[in-house]
Amino acid sequence: MDEDDLSRLADHAIAWAEAHLGSTAYATRCLAFVEDAYERANHLELFGGDTAHESAVLYEAATRTGPPPRGAFVFYDSVGELLGARRNWGHVGIALGDGRVIHAWDRVRIDPAEHLEDLTPPPGWDLLRGAGWAPAERFLRGSRPRRWTTDAPAAARDDQATRFGSGT
Repeated sequence: MDEDDLSRLADHAIAWAEAHLGSTAYATRCLAFVEDAYERANHLELFGGDTAHESAVLYEAATRTGPPPRGAFVFYDSVGELLGARRNWGHVGIALGDGRVIHAWDRVRIDPAEHLEDLTPPPGWDLLRGAGWAPAERFLRGSRPRRWTTDAPAAARDDQATRFGSGT
């Protein structure tokens, strides 16, 4: 993929993400949100980890410092209890290229990247810590074309339940 292709894919993903600003449908599903932004806006299927932390490791995000480019996945360590397990689940958003990140927290929102570490975490969770970023060419590696027909938030909930159980 060349620079123009990557730029076009990022623009589509960011437009899709911005169309969901304020939505609470992706609470606790930040990875599903960023993947849906790229996948559904560009008719692709990505293949990353099961959690934001696993994806950060897979994409070697910790090796990248400094300002992430527009469209990059920006990762944070996020330790807490979810679905009956306490661990580093991670957190991820999409860089807007101007120091801000669009991400799903309590709702889909835009924050300055450095301010995510100041967000109030849910009870029993630790503060976020920056964990690096991955350029689009890295997480798009191995992607394949796909037409999405299901409701994105419902599919994210179903996928979470399949991967991790209901947590009850």
